[in-house]
Amino acid sequence: MTELLKISLPDGSVREMERGSTPADVAAAIGPGLAKAALAARVNGEVRDLGRPFEGDSELALITSKDEAEALELARHDYAHVLAEAVQALYPGTQITFGPATDDGFYYDVKAPADRAPFSMEDLPDIEEKMREIIKADKPLVREAWTREQLIEKWESEGESFKAEWAKELPENEELTVYWSGEDWLDMCRGPHLPSTGKLDPQAFKLMRVAGAYWRGDQKNAQLTRIYGTGWLNKKQLNQHLMRLGEAAKRDHRKLGREMDLFHLQEEAHGSVFWHPKGYRIWRELEAYMRRKMDAADYREIKTPQLMDVRQWEQSGHWGKYAENMFAVPDMVPEVDDDSDGAAKPTVESDADWMAIKPMNCPAHVLVFKQGITSYRDLPIRLGEMGCCHRNEPHGALHGLMRVRQFTQDDAHIFCTEDQVVEEVRRFCKLADQVYRDFGFSYHVKLATRPEKRFGSDADWDKAEQELRDAVAEAGMDNEEYGWEELPGEGAFYAPKLEWHLTDAIGRTWQVGTIQSDRVLPDRLDATYVGEDGGKHRPVMLHRAIFGSYERFIGILIEHYAGRLPAWLSPVQAVVAPIVSDIDDYAGEVEAKLTGAGLRVKSDLRNEKINYKVREHSLAKVPHILVVGKREAEEGKVTMRTLGEKEQRVLTLDEAVSMLSEAATPPDLRD
Repeated sequence: MTELLKISLPDGSVREMERGSTPADVAAAIGPGLAKAALAARVNGEVRDLGRPFEGDSELALITSKDEAEALELARHDYAHVLAEAVQALYPGTQITFGPATDDGFYYDVKAPADRAPFSMEDLPDIEEKMREIIKADKPLVREAWTREQLIEKWESEGESFKAEWAKELPENEELTVYWSGEDWLDMCRGPHLPSTGKLDPQAFKLMRVAGAYWRGDQKNAQLTRIYGTGWLNKKQLNQHLMRLGEAAKRDHRKLGREMDLFHLQEEAHGSVFWHPKGYRIWRELEAYMRRKMDAADYREIKTPQLMDVRQWEQSGHWGKYAENMFAVPDMVPEVDDDSDGAAKPTVESDADWMAIKPMNCPAHVLVFKQGITSYRDLPIRLGEMGCCHRNEPHGALHGLMRVRQFTQDDAHIFCTEDQVVEEVRRFCKLADQVYRDFGFSYHVKLATRPEKRFGSDADWDKAEQELRDAVAEAGMDNEEYGWEELPGEGAFYAPKLEWHLTDAIGRTWQVGTIQSDRVLPDRLDATYVGEDGGKHRPVMLHRAIFGSYERFIGILIEHYAGRLPAWLSPVQAVVAPIVSDIDDYAGEVEAKLTGAGLRVKSDLRNEKINYKVREHSLAKVPHILVVGKREAEEGKVTMRTLGEKEQRVLTLDEAVSMLSEAATPPDLRD
C-alpha cells in the first residue's frame, strides 16, 4: 500500500501526496498556473528547491515572484552561478571560488587563466551575452548529495585549487550538495535554487564592475577578480534600480560637498574631515537644534576626555571585544637628542601606561555617574555629550562622510531604575520621531536581539528585549506603519537595541538612531545607586543617539535633499545680486536689513551678467536669490528667485524679510 503524506497549506487545507512527492508535484496538483509561477518552497519554515522530496508530513508554502524578498534572493543566487558558468565557458581554465547574493545583486570571485590578464570592464559585455545564452537555454538546476571525497577528487582533477582547499575543510558527517546546471556544469552549494535557469529574466540583470579581491579576504592569499552584477525579477525593476543609481550619483555628498564648498578629505588625515566655513555652519545649526531638543527633554550636557587608560576599556569589556577598532598608544614623553637639531623627539618610557582614544563615550559617562552618591530619587539621570570618537576603520571601508575614523555623536546615556526603562524608551521613541519628521524623513523601527557572543545572563537579555518591545508598543510604533520587525542576533555584545532606519528621497534606507538597554556595563564598571531600601542597586543604562554621528547625518541630509537644504540649514540663506553696479549701494541696504533680521546673507557685487550670477548661486544651492535693478531700488523692492521654483516674485523689502525669516526659522522654533 502506498504511503501518503499530509501536506498542510497556508489556507488551512491539507493535501495527501505519495511519499517521494515534491513541492512541484503539489503545485501541479493545485493547477498549471501555480506550477508555472512557483519558484521555490518553504517546507516547515525552510526554503527549499521545488524538486526536493518531502521527508514526512509537512507544512508547505509555495514561493512565487509575489514573495519578492525571497524570490529576489533566489534569483540573485542563481545569477551568480550563471555568471560563474559563463566565465568558465568563455575562458577555459578560469578557477571559481564563491559567489553570494547581495542587497541589490550578486558577485562572484574568479581567478583568470594563467595565459591571460585579470578580467576587466572590457570583458563584461561578452560575459553578459553568454549569461543570457545560458538563461535562455532553460537549463534545469538539479541538486545532488556528494561525499567530501567526491568533491575533493573533482576539484583537484579539474585544477580548481580554491574549491579543493575549501572542500577539504567541509565536515564529513554533514550532507554536502552540488547543483548541476544542465548536464555539463556544476558548483558546490547548499542551495536552494530556482527550478531552471529559464526562471531568470535575461533582460533583468547587468554586470556593473570588477574589483580586486583576495582568496578568503586575506591579502596574504592569491588575488582574485570580483565581478559585480545587479539582478532583479524583471526588466522594469532593473531599469528602476539603474535610474536610482543615476540619481544617487547626482546626489553624491562628496561631489556636492565640493561644489558647495562644504568640506574636503585628504590623505594627511585619512578618515577625518576638514570642514569649511559653509559646511561647519550646517554642523553648528544641527548642533544648536539638537541642544534645544536635549535641553527640553531634561538632558544634562557633559564633556569627557578623549584618552583613557586601557585598563578602563579592559574593565568595560571593549578592549576584549573591540580592540582592533581602537587607537591605543603608550604615554610618551619628549626627550631631546643631543645629536639632533634640538627638536624634541618622543620616546617611550619602560613603565609607560597604555592609553586608548575613545571609540565611544559610554564608559566615561559611567565614571561621571559614579561621582558622589546617587539616590533612587535622582533617577532617571540623562547625560548627553557631543562626543568626539575615533575608530580604526579599515582603509577600504572609508567613504566620504558616511564612514570615517573621527566622528562626533549626539550621544547620551540614561541611568534609570528597572521600573523606569519602558517609560524612558517610550519618551525617546517620541523624541526621535519629532526629530526625523522635522528633517522630512519617514522611517522603520527594528529590534536587534542578542548575538551569539555576548555578555550578561539570558534572564537579563530576556528582560531587556521585552522592555524594548513594550516601549515600542506604548509609543504606538509596533505596527506595519513603522515597519516594525525583529533582527535576530544583530544586537551589541552587551545589549539589545532599537534601530531607526530612515528612508530618503530616492528610497534608500539609512540606519541612524539607536537606543540600547544595557545591564552589563553598569555591572562591569560598578555603577550603583541607593535604593528606597537603603541598599545599593545597579541602574539600567540606556545608550541612545538620534543623528548617530554628525558627519554621517550631514552626508545623508546632503544626498536626501540633493544639496537643496532647507533654508534654516543652508550656509547662505540668500544672495543679493544687483543687475548693474549703480545699484551696489541699494544691494548693501538690502543685505544689511536681512542680516539685521538674523539671516545669513551676502551680496554678489562682481562685474558679471545677472544670468551668470543666478546660475552660479543656483549651482551652489543657495535657497533664495534677490535680484535688484534700478526699478527695485526706486520702489524699495526685490525680485526673488527661489531654488527649484520657475516663477519669480516681486516683493517689498519688508515682505522679503518676513518671508525669508519664516523660511529660515528652525522647525522646532516655529509656532
